[in-house]
Amino acid sequence: MLDYLVLAAAAFAAGLLNTIAGGGTFLTFPALVYTGVPVVAANATSAVAVLPGYLGGVAGFRKEIAALDRALLVKVVLATAFGGFLGSLLLLVSTNEAFSAVVPFLLLAATLAFAFGERLQGWARRRQLAPGGPVATVLVSIYGGYFNGGLGIVLLALFSLWGMRDLNAMNGLKNALSFVLSAISVATFAAAGLVSWPQAILMMVAATIGGYAGAPVAKALPRQAVRAIVIVVGTVMSIVFFWRLFS
Repeated sequence: MLDYLVLAAAAFAAGLLNTIAGGGTFLTFPALVYTGVPVVAANATSAVAVLPGYLGGVAGFRKEIAALDRALLVKVVLATAFGGFLGSLLLLVSTNEAFSAVVPFLLLAATLAFAFGERLQGWARRRQLAPGGPVATVLVSIYGGYFNGGLGIVLLALFSLWGMRDLNAMNGLKNALSFVLSAISVATFAAAGLVSWPQAILMMVAATIGGYAGAPVAKALPRQAVRAIVIVVGTVMSIVFFWRLFS
C-alpha cells in the first residue's frame, strides 16, 4: 500500500510539474525504481504514466497547432514518429544493467538542459536554422523514445534553433510531438510486455488529476520557484542514480 501511495503522489506531482514547467519524469521514473520495478520496465511504465498529460496539452494548444504550417507539421511529426520508434526499439534491446549505467548520465543531461534551457534557446535564436530539419528531429526523438526525461526542454531548444519565437506555438508543437513520440513508445513497450500495468494505470489517473490541478498552481507560483524545484529534484535524482551505479 505504501508503494502505491508513493507512486500516486509522484504521478500527481509529475502532472503538476509537466503542466507548469516540465520535468515530471524526474519524479515518476525514480518512484517506480524505488518501489522495485526494474529500470527498463520503470522507464516504459513512466512513459505510459505521463501520456495523458500530453494529450491534454495538445487540446489546450489546438489553435496554436492548427496555425502552424501544415507541410512543416507533417514533416516533423513523421520524423518524430520514426525517431521515437527507433528509440523505443533501442530500449527493448537494452539490459537492465546497461540501462542502469546510462540512466545517471541521461538524468544529468536532462537536468542541465532544463537548468540552462533559456540560455540555450537564446543562443540558438542567434543561429537560426531552417525549420523542420529531419536529422535533428529524429535524433531528439530517438532520445525521447529511449528515455523521456527532459524531452520537452530539448524540443523547445530545437524549435529555437529553427527560429521559432511564439512560446505558445512552441509549447503546442512540443506537446503534439511529445504525444506522438510517447504514443508510439507506449505501443512498442506494451507489445513487448515491458509495462507494469497496475502501477501504470494508477499513475495515469493521478498524473491526469495533477495535470488539471496544475493550471491554477502555475498562476499562483513564481515561475523561478517552480524551475528551482525541478532542477533540485533532477540534481538529487542524478546523484542517487550515480551512487547506485558506482556503489
